Amino acid sequence: MPLSRRYFLLASAAVAAGFASLRLIDGCDEVGSDIKGKYARRGNGPVLTVPPGFQFQVISQAGEKMDDGLIAPGIHDGQCAFPAPGGKTILVCNHELDRGLNSLGPFGNENELLARIDRSKLYDNGFGKHPAIGGTTTLLYDTVTRKVEKQFLSLAGTVRNCAGGPTPWGSWITCEETTQSADKFHEQDHGYNFEVPARADSGLVKAIPIKPMGRFYHEAVAIDPATGIVYQTEDRPDGLIYRYIPTTPGNLLAGGRLQALKIHAARSFDTRNWSRHRVSVGDVLEVEWADLEDIESPTDELRYEGYFGGKAARFARAEGMWFGRASVYFACTNGGAKLHGQIWKYTPSPHEGRADESKSPGKLELFIEPEDSSIAENADNLTMAPWGDVFVCEDNDRDCKRLLRVTPTGKVIEFARNTYNFSELAGVTFSPDGSTLFVNIQNPGLTVAVWGPWKSLEGTGL
Repeated sequence: MPLSRRYFLLASAAVAAGFASLRLIDGCDEVGSDIKGKYARRGNGPVLTVPPGFQFQVISQAGEKMDDGLIAPGIHDGQCAFPAPGGKTILVCNHELDRGLNSLGPFGNENELLARIDRSKLYDNGFGKHPAIGGTTTLLYDTVTRKVEKQFLSLAGTVRNCAGGPTPWGSWITCEETTQSADKFHEQDHGYNFEVPARADSGLVKAIPIKPMGRFYHEAVAIDPATGIVYQTEDRPDGLIYRYIPTTPGNLLAGGRLQALKIHAARSFDTRNWSRHRVSVGDVLEVEWADLEDIESPTDELRYEGYFGGKAARFARAEGMWFGRASVYFACTNGGAKLHGQIWKYTPSPHEGRADESKSPGKLELFIEPEDSSIAENADNLTMAPWGDVFVCEDNDRDCKRLLRVTPTGKVIEFARNTYNFSELAGVTFSPDGSTLFVNIQNPGLTVAVWGPWKSLEGTGL
């Protein structure tokens, strides 16, 4: 997920709540001028529009001092909510930071706070001078009192932590969206996934790359709890969809098989619908999986190995991914004839990952491909609501970024808009108790908690 084209610095660390009614406008030119283009503070205007009856609160922002004495990093991206003791919620949040953005990093402008951590836990120490500043933070939040109880750095020394996904065993897989090779600034090759425990007492964990899952432009992952199989997206205009079958479910570091999705009836199939319309909404395609060999891919050619050698299918910037309702949903940000994006649904085989899988293969369905950008444009991060709607963040080039919900029948309904700045929304996720939706304003970095009459949305828009 590329960084937003307009940057806004954050000037305040105060906590405040906000409330706004949903305004039905075609563009974002009616958003209050007290928010656009300024050093916006919490409380000088709404950061989101939300439907009547809903409320929200900013619970994290870049530049705040965290409980470990470090600075809350910026560029909030993918995240997920996990249960904590006492009915509380743990949020593990990615920060899509790279070299050159030290002012938004956790260690200060001159890395003056590095002495506060055990540097052996960093994945890339930058030769002791310029450590990589991407990673994750963990936040403990009480959905009853609406208070943040703790926030700290939980993974560090990585690059461009974009999205990821939760595991059934209570951890977060954070993904590097890069294939940065070791050079004079980087001690390590990048382009891997890392596992972060979802615990309020974890502190900074040692960053260990999960190399068997492949090295490529990782975006998001989704895990089928019934099999432990991990599905992965690749944010490239000619990327693949990957499947990782761990040798031991739940132990991703122990090795496994990495494969790429291919269409049974057509080898090297192009799903993008760019120059030729090949898939219509509602079409269902039977799937096979091709084994991949050179998974470290030092020349960043894993997708070519899959497409040309393994005859895998090609996708248009596959980004957000989520497992729900026994299927894997994923967004292709600029797929479709109009480049407005696509959402796909993959339903695993009853024999997924086993020798008899071909008896009843998995099925891939084109769920959404909007022709009108006012309906949806460039879907990115997504999650599933407790009642089955898919909530989707937009990442487009317009000044209006929306949070949409898609019903099980495929109807798209706007839920919220970013009225704080022009940055994309990201990291949408629901609390385990279903009471609270969390979403990030990526740049410079805000996390917003939203709550209200969710029951009123169930079954609407069908």
